[in-house]
Amino acid sequence: MDENKLEKDDIITLPDGTVKAVSELETKWYVLHTFSGYENVAKENLETVVEKFNLQDRIFDIIIPMEDVVEEKNGKKKLVQRKAMPCYILVKMKYADDLWHNVTRTRGITGFVGPKGRPLALNEEEVMKLRLEKIKVEVDLAVGDNIEIIDGPLNGMIGQVVSVNPDMNTISVNVEMFGRVTPVDLEFSQVRKIN
Repeated sequence: MDENKLEKDDIITLPDGTVKAVSELETKWYVLHTFSGYENVAKENLETVVEKFNLQDRIFDIIIPMEDVVEEKNGKKKLVQRKAMPCYILVKMKYADDLWHNVTRTRGITGFVGPKGRPLALNEEEVMKLRLEKIKVEVDLAVGDNIEIIDGPLNGMIGQVVSVNPDMNTISVNVEMFGRVTPVDLEFSQVRKIN
């Protein structure tokens, strides 16, 4: 049997000495440190490692945190995306010691963020703050409704709903920005309906 490939019924020992089957491991978010400017390379290389060692049932998602910011160049304002946490990527995985070498030996990754380089999972509050997990939100929004943006770089702007996507918890809104109407995609949690 390939020592890097574990089946869901295989038994492993966790860092605290607990013995569990792979299928019983908890899925959590972890932060990985990368070389400066190597976030995209590290993500691609880790995706290759997941495929090479068949880790799809252990590593589920790899994210480079991005944020929308308004930049001004030559007197013109523009909405752009940039890395929210340079030198870091986030990974959703079922961690056990057997994965440590696979992840930390990946080109571009310097190690896990945690005490002495040992993985420390993000707590629930941190996961929500970083918007890593989508929460199903019930909202009473329809096309044509007026909304106020209550979170993000467009905070305080008023707009009109163009489309609603309940499966993704998102809406498309037209807002007047920089002297013209601009379509913007937002999450339900970023808006408030106004009368």
